Amino acid sequence: MARQHRALRTRQELIRSAAEAFDRVGYGEASIATISSRAGVSNGALHFHFKNKKALGEAVELVAAQVLLHVTGQVPLRHPAPLQLLIDTSHTLARTLRDDPVLRAGFGLGGDRTWHSDVNLWEHWQDWVQLMLTVARDQGSLEPSVAIEDAVFTIAAVCAGFDALNRTGVEWEARRAVTRFWRLMLPQLSTKAARERLSPEGSAAEIWATGEVWSECWDIAKTCGDAAYC
Repeated sequence: MARQHRALRTRQELIRSAAEAFDRVGYGEASIATISSRAGVSNGALHFHFKNKKALGEAVELVAAQVLLHVTGQVPLRHPAPLQLLIDTSHTLARTLRDDPVLRAGFGLGGDRTWHSDVNLWEHWQDWVQLMLTVARDQGSLEPSVAIEDAVFTIAAVCAGFDALNRTGVEWEARRAVTRFWRLMLPQLSTKAARERLSPEGSAAEIWATGEVWSECWDIAKTCGDAAYC
């Protein structure tokens, strides 16, 4: 049991180390030697868990996708406050992108020309936002004149900007930044009646903390070293 625990911990450290390297210099420039060194293991130990750098990239992407899924959850088609759920989730996403190198690397791989995969976390996020706005329209809280595609593009672009801030080294407060965005956005997006019930700073339902998201997602790392998964 202790041996299995050590193996899992090593996989976790390798995935996190790879994510930090991909996030810092990109997939193409990240080296196996750097990744293993930052994880505190030898190159041989790394190859025991992952046959090559591509397998590591796939593991990073897989765990990042699980983190994103836990951040967004499923789309509740009859949610009583879909716009508030969208606001709350954007707060959680911004905070997790700031604090979690694996999620950040997963989003970064989607725009990395040296990486090739069918997974694109930005597309998953945009699809979720579009579905939530569609639920809001069906529920009657979305301003009738709003073009959903335009709103999705705007929200995704701002989230990409938050993600880019993480790579500048500039310190920023996620909740304040996201709150300011929604204060500007909501008068254009929601009906007046709905807006009176919305909290741009996030509601009490916004409970996901970065550590909690991580703890829920590490089960996937138990198998992400196996060829069938990576």
